[in-house]
Amino acid sequence: MDLEHLNGASLLITGGTGSFGKRLVATLLERGRLSRLVVFSRDELKQSEMQSEFPPTRHPALRYFLGDVRDRDRLHRAFTGIQHVVHAAALKQVPAAEYNPFEAIKTNVLGAQNVIEEAIDRGVQSVVALSTDKAANPINLYGATKLCSDKLFVAGNAYVGAGPTRFSVVRYGNVVGSRGSVIPFFRKARAGGVLPITDPRMTRFWITLQQGVEFVLDALREGHGGEIFVPKIPSMRITDLAEAIAPGCRHEIVGIRPGEKLHEVLVPEDDARNAVDLGDRFAILPAFRSAASDAWRGRGRPLADGFRYASDTNDRWLTVEDLRAIVDAPEGA
Repeated sequence: MDLEHLNGASLLITGGTGSFGKRLVATLLERGRLSRLVVFSRDELKQSEMQSEFPPTRHPALRYFLGDVRDRDRLHRAFTGIQHVVHAAALKQVPAAEYNPFEAIKTNVLGAQNVIEEAIDRGVQSVVALSTDKAANPINLYGATKLCSDKLFVAGNAYVGAGPTRFSVVRYGNVVGSRGSVIPFFRKARAGGVLPITDPRMTRFWITLQQGVEFVLDALREGHGGEIFVPKIPSMRITDLAEAIAPGCRHEIVGIRPGEKLHEVLVPEDDARNAVDLGDRFAILPAFRSAASDAWRGRGRPLADGFRYASDTNDRWLTVEDLRAIVDAPEGA
């Protein structure tokens, strides 16, 4: 993807030391010519480790900024001179959010509000916030906080007034190899010859880390403000993933965990009424009149009544061989 639109620009990534943030930084350093690239996160150890991999001495545009999205004053300082923001900071472990709900709300909801207000006050041009399939018809607290965050970012466009800031959201499924994902868990478990499977019927949407980065960069370029972009990505069966990673291992059915769905949804029926098909993606448009609704309605095809984009009814599926090729691909592929 051409990144000329970012040449000479300044960009900040909240949660920049996470799996997604590190891959985005690597991509921008390789292909972009930013004047400033700021990694904003609260973990000094991860920042130290990341500086060893991406030292500012070799990448003069790179800055590391300790801070928490809960702290609006710190965001105010960090957003000085920033033109673009990718908001990737979140508490995303489902069991941890269930047990520590106040903490999840402080980061995922109030932190989103802080990012929105500071982006407007600082005159940031564009903000793209990362969402999740769990925000669609949520049944756990993590999904509920991300749904709330999505709505805050969409509504943020109505708060801008005459300012330049536009807010967009990207929503996609499970990321191959991200921290806490099932792949490293299966790889560790296969040594014992038994893989715990929650339910053999379970399906999930699947996207690689690099595909997620490319999708976010595209949203940063194409977003008018107010959209929730949803990529058309393949589904996979949990049993096929288990076979791809650990062929021959016995599967032990352990049951669906609290807060977990059998299948995931990216575009629920109620959202589909206000969404358009853009070919390689869907755009869920804001209910209120906006630049996004005006722009995409003219370019996209309205979805049929009752349409629902779910992992079990998807028309694209990954085979065992497909999954094996993805999970065995070298870093960065």
